[in-house]
Amino acid sequence: MKISIDLTKEEKRLAEDYAKTHAVSLENAFKSALFDKIEDEYDCEIAEIAYQEYLADPTTYTHEEVKKLCLISEPIHDESSQ
Repeated sequence: MKISIDLTKEEKRLAEDYAKTHAVSLENAFKSALFDKIEDEYDCEIAEIAYQEYLADPTTYTHEEVKKLCLISEPIHDESSQ
């Protein structure tokens, strides 16, 4: 799928400079910017939902309390970090 974007000369220069500085094609620079923006907005929406849930029930737990609730008796080790 192709999409065309009308840019001023200054916008085009700025976009080309950005792509060159980051050693990516202009196409990849625009794709990255678009999907980063989409991801950021999604993260903000999820954060707002979580915050509203917290406001409705502000109960929090310590790590120790979570371990007890989940019946975890031994520490969990990440073997990839050893």
